[in-house]
Amino acid sequence: MSTRTVASLDALKELAGQEIAVSDWFTVTQDRIEQFADATLDHQWIHVDPERAQRESPFGSAIAHGFLTLSLLPHFMHLALTVEEGVRMGVNYGLNSLRFVSPVRAGTRIRARFVLQSIKEVPPKAVEAVYKATVEGENNPKPCCVAEWIVRYYR
Repeated sequence: MSTRTVASLDALKELAGQEIAVSDWFTVTQDRIEQFADATLDHQWIHVDPERAQRESPFGSAIAHGFLTLSLLPHFMHLALTVEEGVRMGVNYGLNSLRFVSPVRAGTRIRARFVLQSIKEVPPKAVEAVYKATVEGENNPKPCCVAEWIVRYYR
């Protein structure tokens, strides 16, 4: 997919209620899973021991941490959408909802779809956007992660 470019935050407002972007595919490697485990100190065997996970887990292989999948949303957004002017910085403001619907097995390619649910002005000099972000795995009928994600763009 190519990056969608909008001229400004005002132009972004016109897209409320629409799917605005789909990111490129990204492969979640075992190495990345282990790096995330090291960064978060979450070394549960279903993530970092592929042989044991293959033998004992209901997933049949090592899986990514749900929070690794979630933490890729800014990367996916960067790949999928550019606002050309009027944004000094963007920050994660939080989540209204979050579900990890299906596991991301090591080696899976994932991507994100973004629907701009709402967008409004907030003080001081900011715009708050609420996105429905759906992370899907290649050839997986169920999404991996569904989140209602709040991003604040500061002018």
